Amino acid sequence: MKKTSVMRKLYNSRIFWMVIALLASLSLWIYVVSQETEAYKQTFRGVKVELVGEDILLNSRNMVITDLSTSTVTVEISGPRRLVGTWSSDDLIAQVDVSKLTQSAFTSLQYTVKFPDGTDTSGVKTNSKTPETVNFMVSAQTKKVVPVVGSFEGGVAEGFTAETPEFDPSTITVYGPESYLKDVSRAWVVFGSNDITSTYSVDVGFVLQNEEGEECSTTGLSFSNDTVRATLRVLAVKEIPLSVDLISAAGASSGNTKITIQPESITLAGDTSILSNLNRISLATIDLSDFESTFEGEYMIIYDDGLKNLSGLTEAKVTVEIVGLETRSFAVPQENLACINVTDGYIAEVLSESLTVRLRGSKESIEQIRSENIRAVADLKDYNTSVGQYMPPVRISVDGFTDVGAIGEYTISVEIQKETT
Repeated sequence: MKKTSVMRKLYNSRIFWMVIALLASLSLWIYVVSQETEAYKQTFRGVKVELVGEDILLNSRNMVITDLSTSTVTVEISGPRRLVGTWSSDDLIAQVDVSKLTQSAFTSLQYTVKFPDGTDTSGVKTNSKTPETVNFMVSAQTKKVVPVVGSFEGGVAEGFTAETPEFDPSTITVYGPESYLKDVSRAWVVFGSNDITSTYSVDVGFVLQNEEGEECSTTGLSFSNDTVRATLRVLAVKEIPLSVDLISAAGASSGNTKITIQPESITLAGDTSILSNLNRISLATIDLSDFESTFEGEYMIIYDDGLKNLSGLTEAKVTVEIVGLETRSFAVPQENLACINVTDGYIAEVLSESLTVRLRGSKESIEQIRSENIRAVADLKDYNTSVGQYMPPVRISVDGFTDVGAIGEYTISVEIQKETT
């Protein structure tokens, strides 16, 4: 009974259980420490190969590394379990120092396994490497300038047209071993967007191609630019009618003329701000007094330099026909030939005895006109103090008939003399 009482007191003792907990913690610590310090071995596959000193090789000797035999290796590492057991292949790096290479040649170098930063490597050992060396080619770097070309693979909205794509820069300098550059012919760009109605620009990458349009590898190459600015200039399209301006004369006006123009219109492309205000192109101004019944002429189609002619036509043929009017010749008597604006102190004498003119007008008016209704007047204001015989142009008028006029140009012979006192 006394023994049971002692045991009960022991189990109920706080000191007893503290001793038990201390012994358990000590045992656990001894186990963990033994596990962490226990020698451990592990194989790591897919350890990344890293070249060290490539910048030195390039900047000081203008040489580059190509044709790397492998990008990853397999290594077996031994060391404390607390270290090795927690690593993965991504924590290790196989470093190859290329900074001391000096010649272009096929080269084989060993690599050093780099462990995570801060690792105490005194107890860590690399047992094996597969492969043991990394092979590569050391080559002199050269450069090649290739044009930037490409295509727009979007869509232009109806009523608009696009010019040839432009690229900035227009060339790319490619750097790398000569053997890698020999087939490179161009930098090819593809860009696009749908239903564009204004100039479209975008920064975009490119691929290298050979002369056959096949894509070239970019491994081991560098570029003066990684992207280019691709621009597609979009222009509005508008059909513009062609026309002529008329100077009404000799009884003829737009109301009694028939105008034929071939072509009737051309299609232009350009900035919307220019095309929106352009509703016709006038080819010429035609004076209806210059011909009797029919006129034909060819004219250049002239438009703003900022526009493009999609039709490709540069000239138009114009025909003007006078309809519904008659013409007749009349002899103007000398008494109806006169001069005006003669300089003070000078006199002008009309030497022409008569002047034959051809008038055009409605049939009714033409039949009523008599020679005495017609006057030919020469304006001598520009002759100043000239003396002698001259043939100034005259203006023809028909008294009482405003819808009749003369066709063509006429002159009379006059003599200008200084007045005698």
